[in-house]
Amino acid sequence: MIMKVTVIGSHLCPDTLYALNKLSEAGVESSFKDILSCHADLLAYLKLRETSDVYAEIRGKERLGVPCFICEDGTVTLDIHEVLK
Repeated sequence: MIMKVTVIGSHLCPDTLYALNKLSEAGVESSFKDILSCHADLLAYLKLRETSDVYAEIRGKERLGVPCFICEDGTVTLDIHEVLK
């Protein structure tokens, strides 16, 4: 299991809240970047979204792509199940 993960999302997003709760229940150490409350986090997220292959299917569609998980080994995923393996 991943020991530490950064979660990018919004406290207004039910999927983000679900993921944060699941990580907490599993004992995964996480840090949270709320893209709607921090301009710097939003800019960093937009750069990631425009450059990461993880977002290839989302770019150009009306999907935001959160929550996003950045694992301590650098892996980027949109799938909470990958993080909890």
